[in-house]
Amino acid sequence: MHATGHLRMGAVDEPLTEPMKIAFAEGRVDGEFRQVFGEMAAAPIRVGHTPLTLTPRYGGYSDFLSDDTRRGEFDITFAIGAARVLPALLSSGCSVGSDEDAVHLVLKDTAPTRVLSKDPLVVAFSAQDTGFAAPGTSGCGRLNRAIDRVLDLPSAAGSNAFDMDVTVAIRPYA
Repeated sequence: MHATGHLRMGAVDEPLTEPMKIAFAEGRVDGEFRQVFGEMAAAPIRVGHTPLTLTPRYGGYSDFLSDDTRRGEFDITFAIGAARVLPALLSSGCSVGSDEDAVHLVLKDTAPTRVLSKDPLVVAFSAQDTGFAAPGTSGCGRLNRAIDRVLDLPSAAGSNAFDMDVTVAIRPYA
């Protein structure tokens, strides 16, 4: 799965021009639906005119089984990085959200699924979540409060938006 789009979270209001890439498998095992999450890769998102970047990371939970009310659910965190002067001050665990308190997205379709190719099967769709809450930063040591102020976090449910244009290549397994 490749996704680009737009992130609005607290003071962050940035396009996602480099695709987030997610590998996963799903299907029925002994009649029961199962999913296995592989890995996620994403480029850092520059935060406005600050030296900060946010890099989307898998937050420990995904459920891409769609139904009439949702496209799927997905937990995500954002590793905080910085250009220029700040890198030496940030710890490697500095992030928005954590495995215990991730951003929980419940994605809803905003455009119908389109088949781009039948062999191999490639589909595209658009989805968004405008109801999620964003936690404050964690793992940033003495900079937690300062970074929270810059990013305007935590941010209440309904104040944020994650819009995604998604392409999924589907391959059957034997």
